[in-house]
Amino acid sequence: PALWRSGQPPCRTHADVCPAIGKNARVSAAVPPPLAATSAASPPPTSLPAGVSPDREVMFRARVARWWPDLVNGLRMAYGDERAGALGADLVELAGAAFAARSDRLHVRDLERMLRPDWLQDPSMVGYAAYTERFAGDLRGVADHLPYLDELGVRYLHLMPLLRPREGDSDGGYAVADYRSVRADLGSMDDLEHLAARLHDAGMSLVLDLVLNHVAREHEWAVKARAGDPTYREYFHVFPDRDMPDAYEATLPEVFPDFAPGNFTWDEDLQGWVWTTFNEFQWDVNWSNPAVLREYASIILDLANRGVDVLRLDAIAFLWKRLGTDCQGEPEVHALTQVLRAVTRIACPAVAFKAEAIVAPTKLLPYLGTGAYSGKVSDLAYHNSLMVHVWSMLASQDVRLAAHALGSLPPKPTTATWLTYLRCHDDIGWAIMDEDAGAVGLSGHAHRSFLWHWYAGDHFGSPARGLVFQYNRETDDGRTSGTAASLIGLQSAGSAAEVESAAAALRLANAMVLGWGGIPVIWSGDELGQPNDPRWALEPGHGDDNRWAHRPRLDWERAEHRHDRTTTAGRVFGDLVELVRARGSLVHLHGSVETQIAPVDDPGVLVTVREHPVGRFVGVYNVTPQWRMWPGWRVNELGVADAVDRITGDALPWGGDGNVWLPPFAVLWLTT
Repeated sequence: PALWRSGQPPCRTHADVCPAIGKNARVSAAVPPPLAATSAASPPPTSLPAGVSPDREVMFRARVARWWPDLVNGLRMAYGDERAGALGADLVELAGAAFAARSDRLHVRDLERMLRPDWLQDPSMVGYAAYTERFAGDLRGVADHLPYLDELGVRYLHLMPLLRPREGDSDGGYAVADYRSVRADLGSMDDLEHLAARLHDAGMSLVLDLVLNHVAREHEWAVKARAGDPTYREYFHVFPDRDMPDAYEATLPEVFPDFAPGNFTWDEDLQGWVWTTFNEFQWDVNWSNPAVLREYASIILDLANRGVDVLRLDAIAFLWKRLGTDCQGEPEVHALTQVLRAVTRIACPAVAFKAEAIVAPTKLLPYLGTGAYSGKVSDLAYHNSLMVHVWSMLASQDVRLAAHALGSLPPKPTTATWLTYLRCHDDIGWAIMDEDAGAVGLSGHAHRSFLWHWYAGDHFGSPARGLVFQYNRETDDGRTSGTAASLIGLQSAGSAAEVESAAAALRLANAMVLGWGGIPVIWSGDELGQPNDPRWALEPGHGDDNRWAHRPRLDWERAEHRHDRTTTAGRVFGDLVELVRARGSLVHLHGSVETQIAPVDDPGVLVTVREHPVGRFVGVYNVTPQWRMWPGWRVNELGVADAVDRITGDALPWGGDGNVWLPPFAVLWLTT
């Protein structure tokens, strides 16, 4: 429809050069009011393709009636009242075609998850993330290695970007050239469907990345734009001169200041400056053009019908551009997510969204839904703060900063789920808030500096062997690359005592992640204690990005020793399996329950509390390599004096002084 192709940004909300009012005219940058909680108009009449059974037609119409208000209200917020109805009707038609094409087994999966909407929050949900080629060669290889993942307790498999990227440097696959095909070296879309079916049979879910903010310069849309097609030029933010780019740059941060400074790139074919937040070959798409929304809705429905269960919405914070802001997390981002989620719920409700929003803790909750968007946007979001503070506690051997920062976070919606992790494919940015550091008598800048120096191994006493990523000389700010084993000290350990201490510290770190609730995700290789890849820089395209050091190919020879606890691989794998099994038996770790921080009695001991209707869960973590005391009166106050550790079955290590004495890097999971 012409409405989708108009390319006219809604003048009341989008601060840009608006064709409707003349070249170079400025539009108000005022943030629009919150979404009104008013009833929506009735859903439009819809027609399904021939061959849909009457019972399924009833089901589809019931879903449209249920999700139409979310759909049309999100469209109103982003594109205005006048266009919302027609745009919504077209999206419903799109959803109807996908619904009709959906396989019988996926329809059954939809029904099962509609009846159990908390499927992501179950304590048995444990994730694993990997690059397909580095884990098992290709998609067929992944299917062959599902027994290994099952042994680890995995129920959620995230395969890193595998849709066809540009040739050469592709930012690790995040510069997508075709959303509807798989990298040729990994297989085909048929192989992807085959893997999804195998995963489903094994009780696992498939997670893929969907890059929403940008496409590769070689993507069909960009190719057509460069060829002079005005329709596709409007898919991107293109400016004839530096006036508007410079105005935006005044408030925009740089994501990769070392190798991709600035946010705009001159393109000779376009004869204009195109918005490129991440790299010059990644063109930001223009979500103020509703045709872009329709394109991505179609892509989501296609991937869902291939069997994908969760879509990681990459770079979601950057979707909407507004002059005078950092162009992250604008209100329209959440409205657009609501629209995409509503379309998905209509056609394929077994599919969930995960927001990739690595933002300040105070700005994270809107991606899980707050206010009018509560329960209507993403189902999952990364708990970046937990990851940062786990590493901070281990380096400083002090829990007070973490206790304050994590304890100050507002509660998430009960329908949403944290995705917790010790490490991921990306570097660690030391997101320590100055306000949190100041509250416990620290300098935020000094502590951040301490952390990246500590994990680079150049601080006295540090056993870490990480790499400094994207060091900024002006701010003296550094980030960190490295596998969990390299950061924790396993790589540098020489003596048996050093290996034992590092392995115990890694068990503790994993326990904090698994004991927080939500879905804990293990990064490939960390379950075996793999060190940094010493040859990371030798592969084409990797030499300038040391994050590849912590993306090693899984060492299957090392994996052969996973059952031998006298080996490092066996010790790490065995500890992790023990934690995963214990976690699956504890309903207290259901993702709907909030984790609270107990008062700090010893600066080396973090205590967490979760209040579930069946009883209380208390997690106790000694983050130091020394024995520490947990006061007996606190143990009694929490009602766990007679509890046993749910991981090992052991009784509490009471001392003769009436206190509990915790060995180095001790972990206790206690329940009432």
